[in-house]
Amino acid sequence: MTQWIETYRGAVPPWQCDTTEHFTVAYYADRLEEAETSLADAIGLGDRHRAGGFVRRIDLRYARELRAGAAFHIVSAPLGIDDAGLRLGHRVIDSGSGETVTWADEYWETSLSPEQRAGIGGRLATWEGPIAEQRADPVATDGLVQTACGRVRTADLDATGHFSLSGMVHRFSSANAHAAVAMGMDTAYMQRNRRGFSTFEMALKISGALRLDDPYLVETGIAHLGNSSLRLVHRMTDPRTGAVIARLGQFGVNLDLDARRPARWSDEVREKAAALLVV
Repeated sequence: MTQWIETYRGAVPPWQCDTTEHFTVAYYADRLEEAETSLADAIGLGDRHRAGGFVRRIDLRYARELRAGAAFHIVSAPLGIDDAGLRLGHRVIDSGSGETVTWADEYWETSLSPEQRAGIGGRLATWEGPIAEQRADPVATDGLVQTACGRVRTADLDATGHFSLSGMVHRFSSANAHAAVAMGMDTAYMQRNRRGFSTFEMALKISGALRLDDPYLVETGIAHLGNSSLRLVHRMTDPRTGAVIARLGQFGVNLDLDARRPARWSDEVREKAAALLVV
C-alpha cells in the first residue's frame, strides 16, 4: 500500500450535510478535486491537470455515509496507463475506523510523454475497490425534462478558472430536487414521510468546460426504476451551442431517514416516476 499517498485530511461541517442528514455528494466532489490536484502534482502532471481540455471520467461508489462532525482523509494513487490515458484512484477513509467509505475510480483521456509514463509506471497501486459497472446512457434525449439552468458564478470556479467539479455536482443535486418534485416527492412529502434520496453510485463524465458567467442547462430522466431504487441520468449542456459539458448517472435509494434503510416507493410516486423513464 506504499504507493498510496495522503492527498486530503479534514472533517464534515454540519452545514455541508443535506436533507438525508449526511455529507452532501457535491462536497465529496469538492474534496476529491483537491485530492486530484495534489496527486497530479505528486506524479508530475500538475501542469497537465491545470491546463485541462481533456475528457475525465469519475466513477464513485459510496459504501457508507459520513455524517456531521466525521473526521476523514483521502489517499490517492495512479492505477494504470494505457494508450488512451491514465487511470487514478482515490479512497475516502473514516479516520476513526480506518474504513474506506467512498471509492473513486478516475480516468483521464490524455496523452503522456515516454518520460511521464516511465515515472508514473513505477508507482502504480493496486485497486481493491469495486469495479465500476458500465451502464448505458439513454439513446433518446427528447424524454429528458429541464431540471436546472443558470450561469457560472465566481464561487463555482476552480483554480484554472473553469466550472469546478463540485460546482457541477451542486447543479446536478439541484436537478435532483426538481426531479423529485416531478415524482411527487416535494419538501412537504419528504418531511411528512421522513424520506430522502441517498446516492450509492455516481458515474460522471466531463467532456467540456464552462467559464465565468457562461450559461448552463441541465436535463434529467430516469434510466432505471426499482422497488426502492432508481438511476437518474443528467445531461449538462451549453444552451448557446448545445455542446454537452457533462453527464452524470446517479444511482440511489428512497431512504427512510429514521430506520436508515431503503423504503419502497409509494404507488403514487412510482406512477409519476414511470413517466420520466427514458431509454
